[in-house]
Amino acid sequence: MTTSVLSDLKIRFSKAIAAAFGAEYANHDPAVAPSKDAKFGDYQCNAALGLTKKLKQKPQDVAAQIIVNLQVDDMFEAPTIAGAGFINLKLKLSYLESQLAKMQKSDRLAIAKVDKPDRVIVDFSSPNIAKEMHVGHLRSTIIGDSIARILEFQGHEVLRLNHVGDWGTQFGMLITYLREVYPDALTKADAIAIGDLVELYRAAKKRFDEDAEFKEISRAAVVELQAGGAEAKLAWQLLCEQSRREFQKIYDTLNIQLEERGESFYNSYLSDVVADLRETGLLQEDQGALCVFLEGFSNKDGQPLPLIIQKTDGGYNYATTDLAALRYRIREDKATRIIYVTDIGQSGHFTQVFQVAQRANWIPETVQTTHVPFGLVMGDDGKKFKTRSGDTIALKSLLEEAVTRARADIETRNPEASDEFKQDVAEAVGLGAVKYADLSQNRTSNYIFSFDKMLALQGNTAPYMLYAYVRVQGIGRKGEIDFASLDADAIKLTQEPEIVLAKHLLQFAEAIDAVSEELFPNRLCQYLFELSQKFNQFFEQCPVLQAEESERISRLSLCDITAKTLKLGLNLLGIRVLERM
Repeated sequence: MTTSVLSDLKIRFSKAIAAAFGAEYANHDPAVAPSKDAKFGDYQCNAALGLTKKLKQKPQDVAAQIIVNLQVDDMFEAPTIAGAGFINLKLKLSYLESQLAKMQKSDRLAIAKVDKPDRVIVDFSSPNIAKEMHVGHLRSTIIGDSIARILEFQGHEVLRLNHVGDWGTQFGMLITYLREVYPDALTKADAIAIGDLVELYRAAKKRFDEDAEFKEISRAAVVELQAGGAEAKLAWQLLCEQSRREFQKIYDTLNIQLEERGESFYNSYLSDVVADLRETGLLQEDQGALCVFLEGFSNKDGQPLPLIIQKTDGGYNYATTDLAALRYRIREDKATRIIYVTDIGQSGHFTQVFQVAQRANWIPETVQTTHVPFGLVMGDDGKKFKTRSGDTIALKSLLEEAVTRARADIETRNPEASDEFKQDVAEAVGLGAVKYADLSQNRTSNYIFSFDKMLALQGNTAPYMLYAYVRVQGIGRKGEIDFASLDADAIKLTQEPEIVLAKHLLQFAEAIDAVSEELFPNRLCQYLFELSQKFNQFFEQCPVLQAEESERISRLSLCDITAKTLKLGLNLLGIRVLERM
């Protein structure tokens, strides 16, 4: 098993810099990156420029001393210096061929697991009980799942948590309303459909906002629930179970694994948050509420902004729950990296929560906390994606529509196929297209949802990736090839399209490393898109089945490694491949 070429190079350049200029430079940034222009080589080191001022030497002289101490002749041709001390490196064909052979023989494409696994928590999806999952939950769910898959592949221990909204004022409000209009829903399982429950929730919210007496009764019902009242607790459990079953249908459709640990789980830890913050001296009373005044946040009058930990009525809010959850994850789950995948609108909230936890010394130096924000899903009109009536689009109906459209396409392209085949292809293509269209965007941006674009066979889409994979399977069927029996050591690269494809295949590990560090799944999507393009160019310019025997085996191996890379890469995005389309 090997590490990525890029990570290996960074280590080698760091050693060369330390050897050339002394141990005090061992941690200097080696500034290694893939070359942006192939005419300069495959990788470039720009460290010399950064060292010039410190060493009081010309960058070209610094670069020359780095090269003298650099050990890369097993991988690269002799390094060259260009411009202001840029060190350029070109991979040896023999190294490329040996690495491809390792990739073909390995079910992990020769990508090593990390030496020191982290204990990672990925907090994602997080819908609210008594509400339908909508298109807004799509982004959190599939971005979180993809990040979890990539970290798991690397060998990290990942706990996938679903922090569902299953506690708070909304339950008092809903229980109070159902007691009036539909008491059976509070005592009998499945007495009401989830769609009806959503409508009743809306009606309860309207009543809560407009009727002061109803609001007071609702708040009393919350107190009853928090105190463990038998009737309120049974009603709460029934509402949770019903929503949970509906959520699970969507998770099953999307092939998402999650462990539910809702807000209610942390209820018994909230008083400890208040007590411990009081002990640190951070907690202050303000107009009857207990708060922590934040650094760097101010109100419109320029006064420090308070983060409310306990409200005037003794209740708690999201910040209290998130602080309790953060402490539990560090102390009980022993997490060393905690990742929160929520919409960009919550960025300020998490900055505040992390600040309070840091100032209270609850986050050890060994623990990394990260908010992974994402933008909105937009309609063609550039506004937030909604139905014509202005309602948020239910995720269930959106996924069904994707599969229906993919089915219509397969009906026109392959009308003779069996119903079972058509439905299988429709589900893989439709669901894969929705996931890929989202994941291929820079997650911090808003994106326009378009079935036509995401289901297109051309462009940076799931169908384009799937078709490249299917193309390789078609070559295998046509030539009656057993890819598993190919001699991987027979790979010989002679033509430019072969070399271009081979170099890109070697960068797969780099794409995975980039996502695990930066948490942008679109980096992997872009890699797979470029891989599909380079494979199609290779296939068009280099005959495979018609080639001479030695070339034929080598090119079949290139096809096989490409297919394996596409399959693994798409799997890390939560997308399954097809053998035929």
